[in-house]
Amino acid sequence: MPGIEQFWAVVPAGGAGTRLWPLSRAGSPKFLLDLTGGGRSLLQETVHRLRPLVDDRILVVTGAAHRDQVVDQLPDVSPARIVGEPSPRDSMAAIGLAAALIEREDPDAVIGSFAADHVITHRQAFARAVTLAVDAARDDWLVTIAIEPTGPATAFGYVRQGAALEAHPGAFAVEEFVEKPSLDVARSYFASGDYRWNAGMFVVRPRVLLDLLAAHHPDFAASLRAVAAAPDRIEEVWPTLPRIAIDHAVAEPAADAGRVVTVPADLGWDDIGDFHSLAAVLGGEGVRVLGDAEQVLAEGSTGVVVPRGGRLVALVGVDDVVVVDTPDALLVTTRAQAQEVKRLVDRLRESGRSDLT
Repeated sequence: MPGIEQFWAVVPAGGAGTRLWPLSRAGSPKFLLDLTGGGRSLLQETVHRLRPLVDDRILVVTGAAHRDQVVDQLPDVSPARIVGEPSPRDSMAAIGLAAALIEREDPDAVIGSFAADHVITHRQAFARAVTLAVDAARDDWLVTIAIEPTGPATAFGYVRQGAALEAHPGAFAVEEFVEKPSLDVARSYFASGDYRWNAGMFVVRPRVLLDLLAAHHPDFAASLRAVAAAPDRIEEVWPTLPRIAIDHAVAEPAADAGRVVTVPADLGWDDIGDFHSLAAVLGGEGVRVLGDAEQVLAEGSTGVVVPRGGRLVALVGVDDVVVVDTPDALLVTTRAQAQEVKRLVDRLRESGRSDLT
């Protein structure tokens, strides 16, 4: 199948997933790991999900340190379409560079940016949402595919949905993007029915994205286009780029200007942001095991266990526990405290224990 005409997938593959330490680390970030038990890494699963929509029109942007691993994991993607960024500059630089490269190769293209480390289980709903988003993007909208919330989550940003677009059934105006809320605010968002989770999935023409960026950051957009025109300049130009997320650089000001629409969808989506999310993705009851179940012995317990330390992990009478056993570090926490794991990583870095992070 040729996929959707002139539609390209951009896959930003970055971040260390520090809330999944010690499983995810700087040298083996979560997008390179199989966190679902399905036999594919999150990156491989993302590309597999996108392939029917784009055929071979896939461009991956990852850290230079991980490029060789990404090339190894994606043998069906041309190495020329796997770009290594010299240093992390946040999502705007990564997605903007991809947009600038594709703009030169296919000026009439539409791109969709899809993070390498998210899980989507409703494949047909995803394909429908992307198709609707591409149709709207061809009319020069910046489109975000937002997630129908299942509860008052505080771990995600939100999109406030406005009026329906007559020209594009299934798409709605975006009134604003809002940051991660407190629990009380999240409850009010959920009760109102006007808010969707912001999953960071954007569909847009490369020209539109870069022109929206140029409206507030003209030098940034010019630098990205300069690197696309002369890729050998990336080492020179990259350190000068602002470190800013696409939400702040483009999406929020574009929403204020009435340039953004959303396609809301129920995708079975999760960003596996911590071990609480991982337990939900693994599903089931009792003790969920990511790895060799023979290495776990549980009695009257619930939670999630990752046995990678080469020894038996035994649990008795503990509820909602998280145990991650690796050869050089053992984490024990609870699902309720899963977001706090990042603090341990920060302390390890402050103490100079980079060998563990």
